[in-house]
Amino acid sequence: MSAPVQLPFEQTHPLAIAPQLRALLEQGTIHRIRTAVGHDAWLVTGYAQVRQLLDDNRLGRAHPDPEAAARTGESALFGGPLGDFDTEHTDHARMRSLLQPHFSPKRMRALRPRIDALTIELLDTMAAQGPPADLHAALAIPLPVLVICELLGVPHEERDRFRTLTQAAADVRDRARSEQGLADLFGYGVQLVARKRAEPGDDVISRLCATNGVSDTEAAGLAMALLFAGHETTVVQIGLGTLLLLDNPEQWRALHDDPALIPDAVEELLRAPGKGGGGIPRYARTDLEVDGVGIRAGELVLLDNGAANHDPAVFADPDRVDVNRAGPAHLTFGHGARYCLGAPLARIELQAVFAQLVARFPTLRPAVDVDELTLRHDVVTGGLAELPVRW
Repeated sequence: MSAPVQLPFEQTHPLAIAPQLRALLEQGTIHRIRTAVGHDAWLVTGYAQVRQLLDDNRLGRAHPDPEAAARTGESALFGGPLGDFDTEHTDHARMRSLLQPHFSPKRMRALRPRIDALTIELLDTMAAQGPPADLHAALAIPLPVLVICELLGVPHEERDRFRTLTQAAADVRDRARSEQGLADLFGYGVQLVARKRAEPGDDVISRLCATNGVSDTEAAGLAMALLFAGHETTVVQIGLGTLLLLDNPEQWRALHDDPALIPDAVEELLRAPGKGGGGIPRYARTDLEVDGVGIRAGELVLLDNGAANHDPAVFADPDRVDVNRAGPAHLTFGHGARYCLGAPLARIELQAVFAQLVARFPTLRPAVDVDELTLRHDVVTGGLAELPVRW
């Protein structure tokens, strides 16, 4: 096997797969790499292998010796191991059992009118201010933040505060900033839980506080995990999904002419963004073999769902955006026991965004050349730094 390649891969275009990653896809399904902080790891890129390993209990987020474990970056939240190695599976099952009822498809569908209304308000403001506009600041950031605030019972006037804290916690380059951000975020969660204990409302944090056996510490930790996960990735998907459509105007016109395509289009926009390499970190809990390659217990394994979503063995012409695409499900939300709890919420938000954006701004277009746009490499979730548009 050749020498390990180094992450992050250089992404020469915001929407394209990194050339180094494309080369790896052509070589096989599992590769020896070095993370951004120089640690050895395995990168799994094949769709079948990523899908299988996402639901394989021989991999986990915890490590028996966390201080010695390989890291993907400096983020305190995602850069290294999480949880207790001995109780990881039990702890994860408990977390999902506590949160699943609050994110059921039925409960999420009940939010659709409110999400539609929030989207209308934000687009009204953008239209009134006139072009050019930064769609990232006008819509992609505020909508998921407002939605998660209402769902969890976080006062709207505090949204800038928790957004700042989540950005600090997600920092992949500055460990001290990330650790402080995570501590501050948990402290904020403790304050919220205390408020909900005193004055409960009709929101997720209040319902968690009312659940038998849930301590203030556990409720605060769950609430802050939801605050982070419940908006950061959707911010990224709104920006990249809009840019994908604008860069493929025939697809934009197809949605304008037939709004019934929106649900399928959202799935394609979740699949299609190019990635610079990386993926979902796991640690081998035992020795195992993947596609003929031996992995030792304790080693870091990155499940690259972005690369898997571009596997030509599964997706015909994978780099092409096609809002009519049918076939296997993408792996953007994961698979199996760790499938993203917030997937129904994200889908509803994205459907609201693209249905209204295409209908209200049929002539929307980028205000700069696409290759001039900047991708963020300083936070776990990545995404666009801004998206200037005209109409």
